[in-house]
Amino acid sequence: MAKKNAFYAQSGGVTAVINASACGLIETARKHKEQIGKVYAGRNGIIGALTEDLIDTGKESTTAIAALRHTPSGAFGSCRFKLKGLEENKAQYERLIEVFKAHNIGYFFYNGGGDSADTCLKVSQLAEKMGYPIQAIHVPKTVDNDLPITDCCPGFGSVAKYVAVSVREASFDVASMAKTSTKVFVVEVMGRHAGWIAAAGGLASDEKCEIPIVILFPEIPFEQKKFLARVDAMVKKHGYCSVVVSEGVKGEDGKFLSDQGLRDAFGHAQLGGAAPVVANMVKEALGYKFHWAVADYLQRAARHIASKTDVEQAYALGKAAVELALKGNNAVMPTIDRVSDKPYKWKIGMAQLKNVANVEKMMPRNFITADGFGITDKCRAYLTPLIKGEDYPPYKDGLPQYVRLKNVAVAKKLREFKL
Repeated sequence: MAKKNAFYAQSGGVTAVINASACGLIETARKHKEQIGKVYAGRNGIIGALTEDLIDTGKESTTAIAALRHTPSGAFGSCRFKLKGLEENKAQYERLIEVFKAHNIGYFFYNGGGDSADTCLKVSQLAEKMGYPIQAIHVPKTVDNDLPITDCCPGFGSVAKYVAVSVREASFDVASMAKTSTKVFVVEVMGRHAGWIAAAGGLASDEKCEIPIVILFPEIPFEQKKFLARVDAMVKKHGYCSVVVSEGVKGEDGKFLSDQGLRDAFGHAQLGGAAPVVANMVKEALGYKFHWAVADYLQRAARHIASKTDVEQAYALGKAAVELALKGNNAVMPTIDRVSDKPYKWKIGMAQLKNVANVEKMMPRNFITADGFGITDKCRAYLTPLIKGEDYPPYKDGLPQYVRLKNVAVAKKLREFKL
């Protein structure tokens, strides 16, 4: 059988380690030249395929591709663009087939979260629906850690490490100022529906370094009176308190505390602003001086403090995606399967995309303390291995050295297509 080319693209919010998956995938594909021809990347995700804006990764040196392992963000550009159903927007699918045929693409690798898994599943259905054979493999990625089946998602471990470290460091700062100044510090972290990232803030406190922390999870309806009472008790006992609030926290009425009435490209509520809302509640009700911060892009871009576990898993999943494709798999996703907690061991597994797409994995209730404001020992046992180990990028003159690829465009063969 004549060898086919591969298409790889990055989707959704980028992470500190998504390029490590790209590195694993491209390096592995290069080792199988007898089965895989060229590896093309979509410029700005699936949009690159629709507009025939392809990048020839073969133009990049071995050194440049290897440097992706320690470079944050999306090296080829990402996007928030969700393909509709085959019948709803047939023109887009016909365009994909047209581009794949023109460039002899038989492997489709899509690196993203839940919506990307859905897109990948739809592309995999092209073979049956439209008569063009293509193997679609989803490469998991999401800081939210909310993909089902896989034990964890690349990107999460590094965000969790960043949040845990930041909450510990900021708490030391607040503690030193609490006598005459700030008594409450509020930090807002990502997490639309699942509180995994917020939970990581709980790791800042342990037996050897106790810190008064209140966590607000999306899974637990926000009760203002109960929350204020907890903060007040913490401040009276310790002199200060740190609050970690997920952007997706909802009131008892089911509405996001931070919903600004805006929507993103997927139709999701555009969140951001839970921290000042919560901080002002504290000020008005308790009178405590406060400071607040929003981690935002900083938490997912912080490659300088990435988790070694996260980097290794991201690379391994990119590698596994190619290996699964070469074995003839289609509409699947490589997964991380936890073998044990102590010592921490994991292996690569596989999930069917039909069981992954549009399914969100929430925090188990037994990971959250009975009062709803902290993490349990079971949660701590789950999280701790994921943030372990350091994998520092190379530094020069005090700054991390990241790679910027040439991203040489592939010559277009087709007519222009408007989205």
